[in-house]
Amino acid sequence: MSTHIKKRLLFIITILGASFRLSAQDTLLEHYIREAFTRNQGLKQRNFQLDKSLYALQEAKSLFYPSVSLEGDYTRAAGGRTIDLPLGDLLNNVYSSLNQLTGSNQFPQLKNQSVLLNPDNFYDVKLHTTLPLINTEIWYANKIRNESISLQQASVNVYKRKLVKDLKTAYYQYYQSCRAVEIYNAAMLLVDENIRVNKSFIANGVTNTTALTRSQAEQQKIITNITSAENQRTLSKAYFNFLLNKPLNDTIFLDTTTFVSASLLPVADTGTITNREELQQLEQQKKIAGLQYKQYNSYLVPKLSTFLDLGSQGFNWSVDNKTRYYLWGVHLQWDLFTSGQQKHKAQQAAMEIKTVDATYNEIYSSLQLALTTAYNNYHTAVANYQNAQTQLALSEKYYRDQFKVYKAGQLLYLELLDAQNQLTNARLQVAVAFAGVQTSMVDIELQAAAYQL
Repeated sequence: MSTHIKKRLLFIITILGASFRLSAQDTLLEHYIREAFTRNQGLKQRNFQLDKSLYALQEAKSLFYPSVSLEGDYTRAAGGRTIDLPLGDLLNNVYSSLNQLTGSNQFPQLKNQSVLLNPDNFYDVKLHTTLPLINTEIWYANKIRNESISLQQASVNVYKRKLVKDLKTAYYQYYQSCRAVEIYNAAMLLVDENIRVNKSFIANGVTNTTALTRSQAEQQKIITNITSAENQRTLSKAYFNFLLNKPLNDTIFLDTTTFVSASLLPVADTGTITNREELQQLEQQKKIAGLQYKQYNSYLVPKLSTFLDLGSQGFNWSVDNKTRYYLWGVHLQWDLFTSGQQKHKAQQAAMEIKTVDATYNEIYSSLQLALTTAYNNYHTAVANYQNAQTQLALSEKYYRDQFKVYKAGQLLYLELLDAQNQLTNARLQVAVAFAGVQTSMVDIELQAAAYQL
């Protein structure tokens, strides 16, 4: 089975398989976009950052719940400070008198004691539980993390829109490079026909070898152009597959319905930038800065927490009713004076709000300008495409007329060659102009955030 037939079968299988996954309105290009959303490495990195923000939010929420830890200490000691207890000096005389009175030795003689302050062979093991009751820092941290998720989601969508634009542009550029190869191959057929005619003229003694030599030189020129066009096609394919995170030489299937003139529908200048994720990012940044400002200004609100210890402590690892204990309490922290630290942090957050406001106004104007420019570029591209089509029709007619006159022996070959080059250039210009219209429409789609993510 030939390679061409295999490729056609693979294309048919791919289309049939895609038909079970895509709706009737979806195109093959749309399928590639959805594939890029799952495979593109840059998008994966941003999704990882989004997941990180989600875990950070869960971390902030967990601060509202009790924290339980197992804590333990064991100490061995020798030397150091002591407490002297003169038990013998105080009690031995008394004990001696009692023994004489009772005629027994029930009351032994005692020694003076010296007790080490550092506990020796002492353990303390406990479950330590803490729970915040009032803590504005934790509350605002939770709110900030929650807003950070929206900020990161907007960042993901910004990258997605840019990826859609890059992928569509690369798709159209690949189509344009394929068309360039086809056009140069068609030009080669014209040159081959010229060579055949010139050889026929020479055989019949109509002309000399000058025209044949010139046509053969033109043949070598087109061979060079074909090689260059094929290299450009290879690069376009590699870049498209790079965006898809696929092997760079993987086959790209072109949806012919995407590249017909009927697909160039009029675009009304009614798009807006209100849905741009870049503006949403700035709005989220402003919200976060506002929460930080409130957080720093809430330092006068006291922090209140409670704790509970359940444990056992004693000497020589003994465990009984006397060693077990519990300890419950409430902890209050009220920062009455911090040398202006929190005040200065609040002022920094206030400056951040003003900075974001100024940035928002600047970005809004720049996005509006970009959208206006995109519409103007589209109208220019459509006009160029229409002019290119008109020029192509005239070039085709001009070449046909010149070729008839040349075959009749009434035209110089250089004049025919000029008509042929005009035809080839006109075909290339149509391909370039068509791609220009498509890419300008993609730019409008980006600037107006029209693509449904």
